[in-house]
Amino acid sequence: MRIHKFIALTLCLILLTIHSSVIAQGTTAIVTQDNLNVRSGPGTNYDKIGQLNTNETYPILTQQDGWVELQLDGFSGWVSTDYISIQGHNANQSEEAMAESDNRTIVISQDKTQIRNGPSTENDIVSLANKGQAFDVIGETDEWLKVKSEEVEGYVYKKLIDETKGRTFAGLKGKTIVLDPGHGGDDSGAIGANDTLEKNITYKTAEGLAEELTMLGAEVILTRDQETFVSLSSRANMANVFDTDAFISLHYNSVPDIPDATGISTYYFHEQFKPLANYIQQELIKETGDRDRLAEYGDFQVIRQNLKPGVLIELGFISNPEIEQLLLTNAYQKKLVSGIVNGLQRYFAGQ
Repeated sequence: MRIHKFIALTLCLILLTIHSSVIAQGTTAIVTQDNLNVRSGPGTNYDKIGQLNTNETYPILTQQDGWVELQLDGFSGWVSTDYISIQGHNANQSEEAMAESDNRTIVISQDKTQIRNGPSTENDIVSLANKGQAFDVIGETDEWLKVKSEEVEGYVYKKLIDETKGRTFAGLKGKTIVLDPGHGGDDSGAIGANDTLEKNITYKTAEGLAEELTMLGAEVILTRDQETFVSLSSRANMANVFDTDAFISLHYNSVPDIPDATGISTYYFHEQFKPLANYIQQELIKETGDRDRLAEYGDFQVIRQNLKPGVLIELGFISNPEIEQLLLTNAYQKKLVSGIVNGLQRYFAGQ
């Protein structure tokens, strides 16, 4: 553990009285990221007062706006919840919230809708619900509904259900989406401030995006596997050969000379595909809160030679040490995936 112990105890006591946040009694935090910055308050604008490393465990004192205050050795400090796993009394808060029914009912509108025995795609499928089946909602997590009928009880993925109209989100059902993880093989792409390779993080994003799109009924094609390099012309041709509804090329930016650079940008080449770029860019900024570098024309081969609706997205700057650390977290990757999915939903809804 590398904690700088030069912070005075009196400062810690002041901090404890200043922050009026919810006390998370009985919880502990397990650090999931090396070199995690500890700050004097709940935000990146507060001073760094130390660092923590993977698998270190600390009691949680308070929680506030996506940050937790940890009891360290002789003092306290704040870290982002994106870089920890919370264990203990409130660790399964989302599960506990499922205990109370809110008297909602959903009606399945798609045959073979999966009902699982837990709120994750890793849980087993216990039933395939058919169109027209009704279920009582007996609880929920951020992404799943716990539902019950006379025959079965289990979990259904929220984004498959529009509770207000009792129908599925049909925008992606049956669509063919080609995902292009930038670089690959001997082409590492950009190299991050802490040696993250662009080819690896683009593939990580593509995997998460493919899983989400598949669950929402889309047919997903990846231009490469984890280890292979594919030429730019082959990537574009892959979209042209298949009956592709959208082509998404995933990249991460790097400007080592400007280590504090931030932001997301989306590029289109053919003017008729500008709406797709605009929708995805808007939703990415809405989900992540990152700097908006806009949707713009870009002369990139994978979208220039592409005859299908296609965009190239720069999802963040791995040359920025703090952004690089954030981009590697599962929590932030989910935000990127949600932004792209929401943008695609808006695009297809408008056709």
